[in-house]
Amino acid sequence: MAKKKQQADDAYGQAAGAIGALAMAAGGLAAVKDKTGLSWPATLAVTAGALIALGYAVWWIRTRVKALWGREAQPVAALKQEASTVLEEAVLEGAQAPQGAVHAALTTALSRAGAIGREEVILADDVTIEQLPVGTVYEFLVPASRTSEDIATRLGPIASMFGVTRLHLKLETSRRSERQVRLLVLNEPPFSTLFPAPTRQEITTFAGVPIGHDITGRLAGVPTFDKASLLIGGMTQMGKTTLVNGLITCLLIAYGDFDLYLLDGKLCGLTKFEKIAVRYEASDDPAVLESMLDELNSRVGRRYEEMQDAIRNRRPAPVFKPVFFIIDEAADFYTDNGSKESQETVRRNEDKSRSLVAKSLESGIVTVMLTQRPANDAIPVKVRDQFLYRMCLYVASKGGAKVALGDSYFETVAPIHPSLLDSAVKGQAVLFANGMSTLIRGFHFPDAFIWGVVDDVYARRQKKMEAAPVTPLKQAIDLMRDSGVEFMPTSKLAPALGITETAPVMQGRKLSALLRAASGKDDKGVRGYHLADLTATAMSGS
Repeated sequence: MAKKKQQADDAYGQAAGAIGALAMAAGGLAAVKDKTGLSWPATLAVTAGALIALGYAVWWIRTRVKALWGREAQPVAALKQEASTVLEEAVLEGAQAPQGAVHAALTTALSRAGAIGREEVILADDVTIEQLPVGTVYEFLVPASRTSEDIATRLGPIASMFGVTRLHLKLETSRRSERQVRLLVLNEPPFSTLFPAPTRQEITTFAGVPIGHDITGRLAGVPTFDKASLLIGGMTQMGKTTLVNGLITCLLIAYGDFDLYLLDGKLCGLTKFEKIAVRYEASDDPAVLESMLDELNSRVGRRYEEMQDAIRNRRPAPVFKPVFFIIDEAADFYTDNGSKESQETVRRNEDKSRSLVAKSLESGIVTVMLTQRPANDAIPVKVRDQFLYRMCLYVASKGGAKVALGDSYFETVAPIHPSLLDSAVKGQAVLFANGMSTLIRGFHFPDAFIWGVVDDVYARRQKKMEAAPVTPLKQAIDLMRDSGVEFMPTSKLAPALGITETAPVMQGRKLSALLRAASGKDDKGVRGYHLADLTATAMSGS
């Protein structure tokens, strides 16, 4: 009885609710009819259409929002769940089922990123996975209709499918197959952990000249500086000077004996190596650059004369001691102060720099330029175009990157945009060499390590000079050292070396021919020779 009474109450409640709803609907329709002035049939039709449209709009928005939430930062596990659906859709569209098991994660990631077609798959048998301390390496074959270039051009979307950034990926290709791809996916942003500076042994055994660590912690650099110069660009306080200090240190360890010319536009950025430099200048004066360019271009000329003589007389080509000319804050030397004389000096520097960088490589003279202003007018185009190796630290714009890396850089294989670099990670740079881009971080050697390397080189050179045969140059150096002077006038040095002429002009010519060193003047304007210049000449050789 209680149950029947409950059912009767429910029926009464439902009926009352229905009567109320009808009353409200009738009231609503009456209001609409009154506002619009339509007939009752027209009012019913308009109201029904509006309710249907509103319901569809709610359904459409709900569906799109759900799809959008489902696409955000899919983890690799989610990619595996989607792989079967992608494959089923491809088969329904007419593609043949793959012969073998499909690698779910890679197929889905590459397909949705547009690197392979929806009907194409990556076979599990063609995939090798290696777990590294810093991330995961996928080595695989792309479908036969694709090449590694399809992967290289879609690295950004592929990184998004893995839930990381472009800088988390490192692509390597194979010289044996266009289909072979090796893709590293980092667990953390690159260089989140500082790698320890390499030891002397690691630098010595590296196949080339190391410049920094790559994103896996391995040494990275260039195979050789033979016939190749280097341009380094990047905004201020990004670690360029520390990077080049590390480069010079590695050169001293790995490259053997070479001559070092330093133009320190930062005034104290390269001072650690002054002791072993053939010539060290701390200046931002364009006239100082011109002086050094004249000296080096003169060495280039002498070396080419020796090469021509060897060819004419059918002798083996001469082997020259390598020379490195490193300029910090190079842009300052191509900026005039507005005066006519300064403008002319800068113009000459452009021509002489282009000549040195373009013509010196065959004779073993390498130029390394650093600039903190990677703008179109920072370093003249005719100079920039001569650099084979390029490096760019963080810059804020694509234009700045093109100045450092070249106008066509972003058309190369797997380019890395320097504006994506973390500006808080000092010394991080894109190295572009031999057509390939590598993300590296320069070495940060302790001062004690650098000083130890410099002292070893200096001691070795002093022993070599002491053991060298007696020459007029060595006699002049010994004479000045024994006399305890840093400068000796031509009129005093010439007789000491057996020159009997008394006329100043003839004395100067004879002495210059004997010493083959740059003469100078003291603070009173007396012409003669500085001990530092003679020592530098003795160290440099030809």
